[in-house]
Amino acid sequence: MLKCASVYTYEIDDPEIALKEITEQLNNKIALMKNSVGIVMCNPEYIHSGTLRYICENLPFDVAGVTTSSQAVNDEAGELILTLFVMSGDDVWFRTGMTGSVAHDIRGPLEAAYKSLSATETEEPKLALIFPPLLLQNAGDSYIFEFERLIPGVPIFGTIAIDDTLVFDASETIYNGKNSTDGMPFVLCYGNIAPRFFVATLHEDKVMPYKGEITSADGPFVHEINNINAYQYFEDIGFASNGALADNYLFVPFVIDLKKRDDYDGIPVIRGHASFTEDGSAIFRGNVDEGSTFTLLTTEADDVLSTTCAKIDQVNELSDVNGVLMFPCIVRRMMTMRINPVVELETTRKAIRPDIPFMMGYAGGEICPTSVRDGTPANRFHNYSLVILIV
Repeated sequence: MLKCASVYTYEIDDPEIALKEITEQLNNKIALMKNSVGIVMCNPEYIHSGTLRYICENLPFDVAGVTTSSQAVNDEAGELILTLFVMSGDDVWFRTGMTGSVAHDIRGPLEAAYKSLSATETEEPKLALIFPPLLLQNAGDSYIFEFERLIPGVPIFGTIAIDDTLVFDASETIYNGKNSTDGMPFVLCYGNIAPRFFVATLHEDKVMPYKGEITSADGPFVHEINNINAYQYFEDIGFASNGALADNYLFVPFVIDLKKRDDYDGIPVIRGHASFTEDGSAIFRGNVDEGSTFTLLTTEADDVLSTTCAKIDQVNELSDVNGVLMFPCIVRRMMTMRINPVVELETTRKAIRPDIPFMMGYAGGEICPTSVRDGTPANRFHNYSLVILIV
């Protein structure tokens, strides 16, 4: 049996008051069982003030997570806020850890941290929650690949750290109150836990009449589309000029297939465009395989809110929901800023069943399986999407 609860505080400057608010809410919402773990998201100010560290050091369980720009729980949604999602059970248990720096190598630090945690386990985890740092030199897919190498067949869910600045240069990861710009905390979940997943992307009825095939690529670098230079392709269809994407276009490639993935399940993923190189290669915010085909979609605020509501409706229809974690892409927030900076969060808070504990916070890249078939997850890195974990 698994029980969950979500709590929050707006108190940045007084650690004792913040801890009191957190613990009082927890005591009212959940009776902790044998094994517990906490997932935390907060504005970076909670790190600078020392409040985050004080809270984590005085909780009776391990805590892992990231900084973000804004988040929500059942009772509140806001920007200068700290939220905590707690999972607890007698027949569920957790192993938590933090890698050393993954700035130049993911495999070595992850393998060392994982081996020290799993040495006494006799079974594989049922779920891995991962919280990578925002490092421009590391494609989000790389974190998935390295975890899959260690724990093949285990679903992986998580978010890349961001913050409330325009360039995200204050983003950090969090483990038991300690903060890092290049370490990766993670939580391994064992026992009686059966995760389910949803991914909300954008409306397929907004597909534009442009299709392309990736004919030359290396990771996130797309050199050729339809056998011509990538920049030239976008310029020819009117979407690029002067070495950059044309102004006033909000679009993302909608990847139709991922040819190199043996576990391809036919479900597309979104890839956001970052920039062009001097030689005209397109840089995307995730790996794109040669042979993949894509089309373009336009998007606006109403698309964000309607796709979010559609997935929340699906969550509400489920039975045996103990708790929900949700990580929407920060670009979804940018798309809805003209309405309200937290409108997607408030929409979710009002739409989700009140008996379902949840936490939602913005991501710099979303990690979630597109499906789990015959017990095998298709773990994917997403852009511009909302990913949902149901436990």
